[in-house]
Amino acid sequence: MKFAGFGEHAVEFYDGLLADNSKPYWEDHLAVYKNDVRAPMEALLAELQPEFGAEFGEGKVFRPHRDVRFAKDKSPYKTHCGGVIEQGRGGGAYYVELSSAGLRVGGGCFHLASDQLARFRQAVDTDIHGGALEKILAKLRRAGWEIAGDALKTKPRGFAEDHPRIDLLRHRSLYAVRVWEPDDTLHERACLDRVRRAWRQLRPFNEWARDHVGVSEESPRRR
Repeated sequence: MKFAGFGEHAVEFYDGLLADNSKPYWEDHLAVYKNDVRAPMEALLAELQPEFGAEFGEGKVFRPHRDVRFAKDKSPYKTHCGGVIEQGRGGGAYYVELSSAGLRVGGGCFHLASDQLARFRQAVDTDIHGGALEKILAKLRRAGWEIAGDALKTKPRGFAEDHPRIDLLRHRSLYAVRVWEPDDTLHERACLDRVRRAWRQLRPFNEWARDHVGVSEESPRRR
């Protein structure tokens, strides 16, 4: 299916799910989810795959059910639909998300396992690779991206407090995000161009993560 925009009821569906995150609501609106949300997201990723998937793997849409086994919040369904092209969590990602808040895109290192974090800090510690990342992030900020991620409040072990890139070294995850509120473009083919342009801006960041962080070698159980 060629991507033609998300369905006209997609945002309304998530507005309702926020108000009533229950199995009856989900079952009553399952056709809306499949037709207005899931199918367009799959079509969007399929069209972007040839350009962005060559070195990052196949695109996938995340499952709509939450893992509530260890969560205090037992609401069963995610209040967004996310899709991603990545080779493995942490080593660069092209992410897109639809919710009642609109369209969200992002990339970078959303999660760093311990071996990835060690490689990330080793690269940031060098003037060449760390300096390159600083320039990449600065350019994204100027283009309107928010740079976010989990970070230590203190310096990581083994690094000086006055390290020129100490703020980056504190990060345990590091990614860029950008959001567009719901508008007509969300429901048009032009939404594809919006995501494509955004992902092209993210390419240097993701390639840096691919080259210097890579995929975790730890087993899923340890992660």
